[in-house]
Amino acid sequence: MELTYGSRLRETLAENGMIPFIGVYDTFSAAISARRFDGIFVSGFSFAASYYGMPDIGLISWSDIVGFVQRLRAILPRQHLLVDIDDGYADTEVACHVVSLLESAGASGIILEDQKRPKRCGHLNNKQILSLDEFLPKIEKVIATRKDMVVVARTDAHDLDEVVKRVRAFDEAGADWLLVDGVSRLDTVKAVRAHTSKPLVFNHITGGKSPSLSLTELKAQGISVVLYSTPCLFAAQASIEETIRALKSRDGLLPAGETKSVDLSACQALLEENLLKRTLL
Repeated sequence: MELTYGSRLRETLAENGMIPFIGVYDTFSAAISARRFDGIFVSGFSFAASYYGMPDIGLISWSDIVGFVQRLRAILPRQHLLVDIDDGYADTEVACHVVSLLESAGASGIILEDQKRPKRCGHLNNKQILSLDEFLPKIEKVIATRKDMVVVARTDAHDLDEVVKRVRAFDEAGADWLLVDGVSRLDTVKAVRAHTSKPLVFNHITGGKSPSLSLTELKAQGISVVLYSTPCLFAAQASIEETIRALKSRDGLLPAGETKSVDLSACQALLEENLLKRTLL
């Protein structure tokens, strides 16, 4: 009997001891990332920027995320798909409905956070969080709703005592993995590690609050899962800006080696790989 996507993710983590997830903003960036990484992260920051052209402030519609995951799974039948669902789109019943739909669509796991709306990127200041009395019933019902999907409970608390309190509560509620977002000091990771045996998740964003550490260094600190939320989005922004500047300055002549770019054959080859994966489903 073939394993479910959630079971496959747990098995991979048990075998490897660590999994990196690459944050993507569309199916194209996911296809490129999947050539070298098995973990694909549906980043809320990246999706909000790509799909809406807006900051990650809670504008994402759950139906858009479900549709995105369906498209990803169609071209990536073997990758692990971890999906950011923010606060579950505000309402507990909606959160449970979305979790059921995502599991049916082939998501391997979801991340549910304790931020209060209006939300902000986890690496920015002035975040507000729900009380435990508000958040725990939601995470408990989501856990009861999923069949086998991995559930990651995320806190955006910054006070260390509050972080530890919430991590312990999430652990007792049955969350599979635990994420403290916007960590600026490794002391926080050490403190959390001392209070739970569950896998810990670490979120990397270039220019964010967290220190830049290698996978080896993070593993030594007790981290099991590493999210890279925005490398594809930031690389795309830099490359597009460079190409457009060159096009403007060259009186409309297409770049021919002066800027970093692919050509038609390279792009077509990637798209044909995706088509082949889809027809083999």
